[in-house]
Amino acid sequence: MIDLPDTASPLYEKVKDYILANIGTGRWGKDRKLPSENELVVSLGVSRMTVHRALRELTAAGFLIRLQGVGTFIAPPRPQSTLIEINNIAAEIVERGNRHRSEVLVLETITPTKELALTFEFSKRVQIYHSVVVNFENDLPVQLEERFVNPSLIPDYDKQDFSKTATYDYLMQKTPVTEVEHIISAVPADAETARHLNIDVGSCCLFLHRRTWTGAIVATISKLTYAGSRYSLGSRYSPSRTS
Repeated sequence: MIDLPDTASPLYEKVKDYILANIGTGRWGKDRKLPSENELVVSLGVSRMTVHRALRELTAAGFLIRLQGVGTFIAPPRPQSTLIEINNIAAEIVERGNRHRSEVLVLETITPTKELALTFEFSKRVQIYHSVVVNFENDLPVQLEERFVNPSLIPDYDKQDFSKTATYDYLMQKTPVTEVEHIISAVPADAETARHLNIDVGSCCLFLHRRTWTGAIVATISKLTYAGSRYSLGSRYSPSRTS
């Protein structure tokens, strides 16, 4: 049996601390499935109600994802700050006085990997839409756009001509966005990315991972890669007085 810290905190808080400690030390990595409630009850020597409350509160705080009939998983990392808004790259390019065009590389229906289904918070693996598009500014490729789309919210995505209509425009027409998650990192261009963006392998790129929600349902997952030498990301906003 695992000994919980000998403190005056309620038992459910001790269980939360135990789980967070395992996440923080890396012992339980990203997307890892947690022990079941019954296993935690036995190993920690606490009641099922205590474990249930700890898991419920950690899920509400964004540390865990609970899928009915599947289990509880470590949630992907959350962004540390909000810096980027959802923007339409086609409109941005036109607003700068330049010409936009797009080239559709992939438009299909797929069965997601286990990791992708988890990111969508699906209780089971169902088919989704998948697209890959290169966006050009004055015939120079500036963004490689890969999107995974929930067909329950956005039907007929795979039947559109995204060389004529921007994916952004179609998505915004079909479902309201009520929540957005952005994670930004710098990555070296692999061979495929370098070929599509016409840059050298290993060149620095900006990588934006985006999830959008309509209510409680994940609508889209987007992986947007920008040629670092040709593009920058930023925003202007008024910070909250309470932050």
